[in-house]
Amino acid sequence: MAAFVGPNLAAFNRDLIAGFPFAGSYASLLVVYSLSILLASFLRISPPTEVERYGSQRPLKQIVCQPVFFVPVAGALIAYGVMNLVMTSTPLAMAGCGHSFSDTAFVIEWHVLAMFLPSFFTGNLITRFGVLRIMGIGVLMLFASVAASLNGDTVAHFVAALALLGLGWNFLFIGGTTLVTESYTPSEKAKTQGLNDLMIFGTVALTAGISGVVHEIAGWQMLNLLVLPFLALVLLLITWFSRVRQTEGAI
Repeated sequence: MAAFVGPNLAAFNRDLIAGFPFAGSYASLLVVYSLSILLASFLRISPPTEVERYGSQRPLKQIVCQPVFFVPVAGALIAYGVMNLVMTSTPLAMAGCGHSFSDTAFVIEWHVLAMFLPSFFTGNLITRFGVLRIMGIGVLMLFASVAASLNGDTVAHFVAALALLGLGWNFLFIGGTTLVTESYTPSEKAKTQGLNDLMIFGTVALTAGISGVVHEIAGWQMLNLLVLPFLALVLLLITWFSRVRQTEGAI
């Protein structure tokens, strides 16, 4: 629903306030945020259990040094960082190519749809094919997204690139956040997930802040090329850890 409502809300309200482009789009978000706060007020989270509160815990350094922690966290971190960097730069790139704002909204619409619609079956795919395999497929989709971006600058190219970007993010991020749950005990969950979230969303904040600067200095194609080493790194980590697990399973 958000995939269709969000971009169209921005497009329809772009010139709502005369003389201030996009001010209407931001003003409309106040209504959305108010509804979100209202809905969140009904949320009830179960308190921690006795085991989660008082169970024995390993030092955080020991948890972090496990491959079952740093491999999925690297995957989720790079998935979100790459996705956010490219997605945030897309409106600038499309404007530079002469595309209309409605075309940009259409591209973002399909990107968000590709990000979240697969979540209905990603868990089943992980159960059937294995979490590392799904993470690896996610990386390959992100590589394909870069290839589509470098291959042309029509609306169709942007749709293909951003849809692949969203789908690759879904597989790699959900796979990573699934696998990291194997790295801790119930009593270690809060601090481990806290560090995981800090690293991932710190990266999101960083890429959101630098995307415009990188695009202005390097351009759209170079921005896409810059993410390739990070994708290669996480693919190597996934391949290595997959072999480690196969070896451990054979012992």
